[in-house]
Amino acid sequence: MRFLAITLITHRPDPVSGVRKSTHDRFREVLDNALFAEELGFDGFGVGERHERPFLSSSPPVVLSHVAALTRRIRLFTAVTTLSLLDPVRAYEDYATLDHLSEGRLELIIGKGNGTAQRELFHVTPEDQWERNAESYEVFRKIWRQGRVTAATRFRPPLTDAEVWPRPFQQPIRVWHGSATSKESVDLAARHGDPLFSANVTNPIEPYAELIRYYRERWEHYGHDPARIAVGAGTAGVLVTRTSQEAVKLYRPVFESMLAFQKQAGLPAVFETVEDFVERSSALIGSPQQIIDKVHRYHEQFGHTVLHLQADANGLAQAQHRASLELFQSEVAPVLRRDIPDPPFAWGPVRPAADEGSRG
Repeated sequence: MRFLAITLITHRPDPVSGVRKSTHDRFREVLDNALFAEELGFDGFGVGERHERPFLSSSPPVVLSHVAALTRRIRLFTAVTTLSLLDPVRAYEDYATLDHLSEGRLELIIGKGNGTAQRELFHVTPEDQWERNAESYEVFRKIWRQGRVTAATRFRPPLTDAEVWPRPFQQPIRVWHGSATSKESVDLAARHGDPLFSANVTNPIEPYAELIRYYRERWEHYGHDPARIAVGAGTAGVLVTRTSQEAVKLYRPVFESMLAFQKQAGLPAVFETVEDFVERSSALIGSPQQIIDKVHRYHEQFGHTVLHLQADANGLAQAQHRASLELFQSEVAPVLRRDIPDPPFAWGPVRPAADEGSRG
């Protein structure tokens, strides 16, 4: 199994202390967390993309380029690239450049994104967002693979024998499809034989497991080898301590602040107590053995081989969060790496078949 640390670069007051860092300090924290993730042995570091409050993640290629300059080994992920909002030509140019600068350490997780404010900012409607996402991905995919591209498009000017530079480092880049609630993204991933990444954050396990089952059905429907399926899954929070009692005690104020924020925003409360959150959500809160057992329970439903954890403290003291990640990597990750297989592809730059021997 492989492990990612991800951030959406939220920028709001700390849920417990009420203090909000400056924009500059928040970006510095993201860079520090990326360096710490590499130091601990995480396999990837991910940056989300949002174009509305309370997020600072409107430009993941820029943030990841800086992370690439500071790190040497860790793979770089987007979580997610909102292709429904972007010109696929411009997105390709940014990410192909980043791919070269990072020596082929880039992987994309794409999705249509969500949020009314960012849809309005880009004049995208709920009715056309899925068509935009699919069209943008089709064009993006062609550009990455072909030196010249012709595409009859609805949502951007058509392309006729167009060249787009620079040509990529990875041939092609690996693209995961983010999945939260709808079958459209799942079907798009299966159609192209691409890996799926389940959000697995807001709800209990059942709706995510249902979508992953649908993905497997569509994968076989499109004639792909079932042995080549790769699924990733998110987590709703992380706090690993020596005992479950300590973990619940430390996480309780974080959860209660999160619950108050949801209610103030008019959002439905899926989990009413911290005990229910620990038991039924995907959050990894408890002792090392409890975390291992929970990931195994989810793996029985998902068959996932990649797991993401939150890179940010999100209300915990920074020292508590870092100690938790250290304990995860020292006592949880080695067991899960042994028990659960890696994805069915090399964890390194994607190169043509002739270069297979040089892959890392």
